Amino acid sequence: MAREKRFEKVYSQNAGSVEILIDKETGVNYLFYASGYAGGLTVLLDKDGKPVITAIEE
Repeated sequence: MAREKRFEKVYSQNAGSVEILIDKETGVNYLFYASGYAGGLTVLLDKDGKPVITAIEE
């Protein structure tokens, strides 16, 4: 049984150094940034400081 990928990349900038990923189970959006051997991942927030959540189609 093949396992479906949980995260989907929906945006990429600067050859993949900035990406937005969506958790397909929760709809929460994450911002990923990579530079050289370093990188970071954080929840993407709206202007009110709340997590950006994308509606998930089932």
